[in-house]
Amino acid sequence: MNDKDTKRLSRLTAILTQLQTKRLLTATSLAEKFNVSVRTIYRDIRALEQAGVPIFTEEGKGYSLMEGYKIPPVMFSEAQANALILAEQLVLKNKDSSFIKDYSEAIDKIKTVLRQSDKDKANLLADRTRFEQNLNRERNSNNISQLQYALTNFFLTKITYTNEKNITSSRIIEPFAVISTTENWLLIAWCRLRKAFRYFRLDRITKMEILPEKFAPHKLTLQEFFDKYY
Repeated sequence: MNDKDTKRLSRLTAILTQLQTKRLLTATSLAEKFNVSVRTIYRDIRALEQAGVPIFTEEGKGYSLMEGYKIPPVMFSEAQANALILAEQLVLKNKDSSFIKDYSEAIDKIKTVLRQSDKDKANLLADRTRFEQNLNRERNSNNISQLQYALTNFFLTKITYTNEKNITSSRIIEPFAVISTTENWLLIAWCRLRKAFRYFRLDRITKMEILPEKFAPHKLTLQEFFDKYY
């Protein structure tokens, strides 16, 4: 096998990993990711199909993989997957580009063993999480895992919250994003009491209950939230 064949085999394997990670991929996005032409991606997809990989082509949209293809030997729980996504945000702050690349590729492989519904939740959580390095202060929270679950499953959450003026109140919130500053863990949520998005410091949440009622997902990314409100 020559070098060209080796590179193509590596790319075909990586494309398959991407198909298992995302619900839908376009030829253009794959071409940009692997630094090849769109025509090359067409040939690669055709080669995978000829090898028996069940790839569906949605005209004008992109490629998707048949649900359940390649049953993995290891399955992650939703909470375990969420923890790995949170860890990914920490790794992205590392200065070593090769380390970031290796970890990102590992996360992509981990996502391939998730059910499609869990992949969607993992991708949503990755979009709704920001992590800043904390050099000076230890941060404590017993609520992150529960909040991740409420966020990705769109469950209303009831919290007892004490603000900076030491006033305690009960709130029904719609969790939107979890971010980490240099000092604190913060939850961005739609507060039904205030009828607006609010920041809540996790260490000031004294009690939390995930309610059985669901809320309608907010149709914006975290970056769009920052652009719109700040």
